[in-house]
Amino acid sequence: MGTTIIRRPASFRLRADLLEGLKRNAARENRTLNNYVESVLLDIVYHEPNEETKEAIKEAMNRKEYPAEDVYDDVDKMFNDLGIEL
Repeated sequence: MGTTIIRRPASFRLRADLLEGLKRNAARENRTLNNYVESVLLDIVYHEPNEETKEAIKEAMNRKEYPAEDVYDDVDKMFNDLGIEL
């Protein structure tokens, strides 16, 4: 026997570009706008990141500035350090 989920209508004012982006994403997944937005919101509200992700978020938020070795002012040097030949 299934559980009945009660849904209530809601109205939101969104930026026009955000609404268009949501519509494009919903269409890309062949879903209604309502279904797409509901699933995105459910994921945000109920998704609990794992411990490794929580630590990474905490580290990123506490980082005051990037160490010099993480910052590049030369794209060629960055690609070279990454082992990518142009």
